[in-house]
Amino acid sequence: MKLIRHGEINKEKPGVVIDEIYYDVTALGEDYNEQFFETNGLERLGKYIADNKSSLKKLSPGVRIGSPVARPSKIVCIGLNYADHAKETGATIPSEPVIFMKSTTALSGPYDDVVIPKNSKKTDWEVELAVVIGKKASYVEESKAMEYVAGYCLHNDLSEREFQLERSGTWDKGKGCDTFAPLGPWLVTKDEIADPNNLRLWLTLNGKTMQDGSTSTFVFTIATVVSYVSHFMTLLSGDVISTGTPPGVGLGMNPPLYLQPGDTMELGIDGLGISRQKCVAYAAH
Repeated sequence: MKLIRHGEINKEKPGVVIDEIYYDVTALGEDYNEQFFETNGLERLGKYIADNKSSLKKLSPGVRIGSPVARPSKIVCIGLNYADHAKETGATIPSEPVIFMKSTTALSGPYDDVVIPKNSKKTDWEVELAVVIGKKASYVEESKAMEYVAGYCLHNDLSEREFQLERSGTWDKGKGCDTFAPLGPWLVTKDEIADPNNLRLWLTLNGKTMQDGSTSTFVFTIATVVSYVSHFMTLLSGDVISTGTPPGVGLGMNPPLYLQPGDTMELGIDGLGISRQKCVAYAAH
């Protein structure tokens, strides 16, 4: 199944994609949140679609598409998880997964504008495969880790490199700015993705290819990452783990290249759709 959420910001309603057509499933009576995933919501959704397929309401063209999951309890990110990306940024390939957190208030829709933060000079892009957790996970064995995965999403792990790397402390301050986690367009259930560790992912900036890689070059596989993270924190249903980015980020270029107001990013992953974000300048409200 392909899950979507649609409508105004903070008022999104559930939907699905069937044969490339977007449908509303508000009558299901549930949002795609922690409770939904924790209580076998995907099974209920599948039954609802089967029982009501002929009467599902198509969405109007132009309706806003939001994040396919409601705001999760946490967004966990894995750094330097592609050997060639570590090399381009001058970092050592990690011996264990690097974990950092992304603020849940950074969550946004796949076509929403990206706001370049106040005082930012080095906002950067990162196409990533995100994993959505399907059930509560704590101290999970790697051999069983995939049982805890509900599905996958496309994610742009936007980063302000000066905040991240030059302002002391942890990476988090350069990762959690508003609009820095566009997710979607879809949550694709794991049964539709044959091998998540072998997917092409790419990103263009103003039509020029910047990133073109494959999850086959992961340093740590999805099972390893899910298991590893669960040994340091309890993962709740609906939580998101973003699994790192391939080479081609602005930081790794010579000279470095960073996002400016008016720039447009387009990105995609095999089977997970395409998203597009335009950069706009910060404006005080």
